[in-house]
Amino acid sequence: MQIEQIYTGCLAQGAYYITSNGEAAIIDPLRETQPYLDRLERDGVKLKYIFETHFHADFVSGHVDLSRQTGAPIVYGPNATCEFDCISAKDEQEFSIGNIKIKVLHTPGHTMESSTYLLIDENGKDHAIFSGDTLFIGDVGRPDLAQKAAHMTQEQLAATLFHSLRNKIMTLADDVIVYPAHGAGSACGKNMSKETISTIGEQKNTNYALRSDMTEAEFIQEVTEGLLPPPAYFGMNVAMNKKGYDSFENVLNLGMQALSPLEFEVAADETGALLLDTRKNGEFAKGFIPQSINIGIDGDFAPWVGALIADVQQPILIVCEPGQEEETVTRLSRVGFDNLMGHLAGGFDAWAKAGKEIDTVNRITAEQFAKEVKIGESKIIDIRKESEYCAEHVEESFSKPLAAINDWIEDINPKEHFYLHCAGGYRSMIAASILEARGFRNFTEIEGGFNAIAKTTIPKTDFVCQSKVLK
Repeated sequence: MQIEQIYTGCLAQGAYYITSNGEAAIIDPLRETQPYLDRLERDGVKLKYIFETHFHADFVSGHVDLSRQTGAPIVYGPNATCEFDCISAKDEQEFSIGNIKIKVLHTPGHTMESSTYLLIDENGKDHAIFSGDTLFIGDVGRPDLAQKAAHMTQEQLAATLFHSLRNKIMTLADDVIVYPAHGAGSACGKNMSKETISTIGEQKNTNYALRSDMTEAEFIQEVTEGLLPPPAYFGMNVAMNKKGYDSFENVLNLGMQALSPLEFEVAADETGALLLDTRKNGEFAKGFIPQSINIGIDGDFAPWVGALIADVQQPILIVCEPGQEEETVTRLSRVGFDNLMGHLAGGFDAWAKAGKEIDTVNRITAEQFAKEVKIGESKIIDIRKESEYCAEHVEESFSKPLAAINDWIEDINPKEHFYLHCAGGYRSMIAASILEARGFRNFTEIEGGFNAIAKTTIPKTDFVCQSKVLK
């Protein structure tokens, strides 16, 4: 028996590849299937089942393509209704893979079809669970995403999750390994650990939601407290996972269409496509195609694309460093952005050499910022998460998180200058590009963000003035 966790940092997502005696199972595969096909060929095994822990909201699974390519059936837990061939398994139904078995434990609460898969080894011993979004390391799945589909409140879903955990998960032996679907950085929970593997016993001792003396009412309060609104693209990804989608190969072919600067310009004019520039924020600041939005491929690219562009049907034209076209298309497809119109051949340098119009961002160093800012007079916008702002921030700065930019951008006075920063420059350049695309030129962005600012003499505080926090 072999178990391999295939972890993707950009989405903080874990897929699982399991083999036993010539057969294999894959749990929660990502959109691009070639890596799984390569593993199957390498190991000389046949894919027998594709298991899905639930209808994912934060990414588009590769289940449909993988089933088409291998003939392996797709398995969901109870209550799953798909618009493609799938098995909606019964609670405690078992599936054999070589000398091992996978047992379905129906664990609703995150969603109503959510299921945990219990791996029973060759000796009949409970070995591990693949808990999906039911149980994370240090947290549990948020109970607010399935409210509309389940016709339940988040409190009712939380109560359902409470009983799933206590009746199906916490009854397992302490040495059973826990393999979750996500780790720290995912929007599917609020307090996940950076660790991606644990045991039932460790989670009973350390996970706040598995406290042995916790009442149902306490559980509901704790798991629903402090939940941020889910990213707008979540519902669209759920629909794609339920209904199916265009093959990854077709999406890749669309995105890999190389367009000359003139063709790129014409396509932008004719289609109204969003110009997505995935270069590093420092390169973008020095020059970019007007109206471009910068979301760097070297950061949390896919989640920010999903959160800020939101509509997966939005036509997109890509600007990236030469050689990064396929990676960019792949990461976009993972969150369902399939409507790709091609990429700029030769990248931004080709555009500049063609003599086309170029825009820039007014960026200064933290040292320059320290020399010219006037605390109490200058307006400073901190776009980090509110929790980051609460920990420490520049005195008299305003907290306006990037995730809420479509709300607070309407309050910006175009005649009033302001400084803009995040933690290191990645998110503030995203914000700067959005601001400039909407006509704002009255700001200065800080290179290196708060990490660089903290090394200067600028006054900082960990005291939160509530009037400065964006509601």
